[in-house]
Amino acid sequence: MKHSYRYFLSCALVAIVGWSMTSFGHAGAAEPEINAPAPDFTLVDTHGMEHKLSDSRGKFIVLEWLNHECPFVQKHYNSGNMQNLQKKYTGKDVVWYSIVSSAEGKQGYYPPEEANELTTEKGAAPTAVLIDAGGEVGRLYGARTTPHMFIINPEGTLIYNGAIDDTRSTDVEDIKTATNYVSAALDEAMSGQAVSVATSQPYGCAVKY
Repeated sequence: MKHSYRYFLSCALVAIVGWSMTSFGHAGAAEPEINAPAPDFTLVDTHGMEHKLSDSRGKFIVLEWLNHECPFVQKHYNSGNMQNLQKKYTGKDVVWYSIVSSAEGKQGYYPPEEANELTTEKGAAPTAVLIDAGGEVGRLYGARTTPHMFIINPEGTLIYNGAIDDTRSTDVEDIKTATNYVSAALDEAMSGQAVSVATSQPYGCAVKY
């Protein structure tokens, strides 16, 4: 009886640890600080071009963690919400990187050619889709969900970290009444104001490291 209880307890602990790592992407992932320098990185995009974050110093930068198979991501792409944001702000000279940190063979990972087809099919308009299959950049930023959004100002300072908006759901209809944190932060910062909501709890699917 004692042996059975211990076995059950061990199984439960394994399950809890497994759920925790799956739910939050990577145990002990770093959380970059607001109003501190954004961690620099270099990644290759789906067209084979290299992008170094610090090369875009002098511009606002948005980092969007992406997994097209996630229903929370689908909410923002099927409605056109994410594409509209991308087009609006890249039209204002903002650099927008969609980052895929899904490991090869896991949900959300696509070979470059297929990823490009998806970008075209969705009508997405980021500056580039960056491949982070090893998860180094995702862990560097503590990216936990798709989507998980970050904004960096022209001085290279992180000014927003969190959710795309304040409505945690997969319902497209909720976009109409949600407060979009990314749009609000960009508009405030680009007009010289302080960002009123600089952090929020990201929601979505766990990043598939």
